[in-house]
Amino acid sequence: MIILKTPQQIAKMRKAGQVLARCHEEIAKIIRPGMTTLFINDFAERFLIEHGAKQVTKGYKGYPYATCASVNDVIAHGFPDDTPLQNGDIVKMDIVCSYDGWMADSCRTYAVGAISPAAERLMNVTKECLDLAIPKAVAGNSIGDVMHVIQSHAEAAGYSVVRDLLGHGIGQSLHEKPSYEHIGRPGKGFKLKEGMVITIEPMINAGGYEMYIDSDGWTARTWDGSLSAQFEHTVAITKDGPYILTRL
Repeated sequence: MIILKTPQQIAKMRKAGQVLARCHEEIAKIIRPGMTTLFINDFAERFLIEHGAKQVTKGYKGYPYATCASVNDVIAHGFPDDTPLQNGDIVKMDIVCSYDGWMADSCRTYAVGAISPAAERLMNVTKECLDLAIPKAVAGNSIGDVMHVIQSHAEAAGYSVVRDLLGHGIGQSLHEKPSYEHIGRPGKGFKLKEGMVITIEPMINAGGYEMYIDSDGWTARTWDGSLSAQFEHTVAITKDGPYILTRL
C-alpha cells in the first residue's frame, strides 16, 4: 500500500531533508585527496546528531555504516573504508537521516581534486537527469513520464541507466511502496498522487548498465568497470507541484 502524507507530515520530512542538505554542503567543503570515506562517514554521522537527526542505514538489514560511500566504478551501497581518496576520484555519498521519526534520503557525487573531463561530463549529465526529471513529478503524471526524461537524456549523451537498483517511497520507513526503475515510457506505470513522497535517484554509468554485487553482499559495481555517478533528492508530490525536501 502506498502511504500518502499530509502537508504536516511532509513538513516534518522537510526538516530531515534540510539537515541532510546541510550535511552534504559541509562534506563538499572538506572532501579532498588523502581523506578517507570512513572519515567522511564519521563526520556525517556526527553532523546529523549535532543537528538533532539520526542516521538510518547503520543496522538496516545488517548494513554496517551510517552512509554509503561509492567510489568510481561502485554504483551504490559501497562500504566506507580507510583507503585514502586519490586525485581524480569521484565519490557518491548516499545518506539517509530521520528527524522526529520522519526520513529523508539524498545522494551527491563529489569530485576529489581535479577530475578528468570524462568524469566531469558524467557527473554533469547525471545531475541534469535529476534536474530535468523533477519538474515531471506532478500529480496526474505517470512514473514513466518522470523516468523517461532520465533515460532519454542519459542515453542521448551515450550513457546507460542502472536497472537493478530502484527508487522508492519514503516516510517513517526507509523503503515504502512504490518501487520503480529509472527508465520508462511516457504514460506508463503508476500515477503520481498528491501526498506521495518518493526518491528520484538516477544512477548513470559511462558504460553498460549491467552490474554485480561484491562478496560483502552490498557493494554494487559496474560490470565493465566504467565510472558511475548518482544524484538523488527526496521529492513530495503536492498540489503546487514537486517539492524538493532535500534541497536548501
